[in-house]
Amino acid sequence: METLKDIYKFLMERKKYWLVPIVLVLLLLGVLIVIGGGSSVAPFIYTLF
Repeated sequence: METLKDIYKFLMERKKYWLVPIVLVLLLLGVLIVIGGGSSVAPFIYTLF
């Protein structure tokens, strides 16, 4: 969680608002990979890619 706080502070301090969608998409993909790796939902998630 410390890393997410640092990224948020960096984006707000440097006014890099255009990076927010990129960071959100990367976080979402990371969560999908972690959840889909060891669950019964994996075949459905892999069809998205």
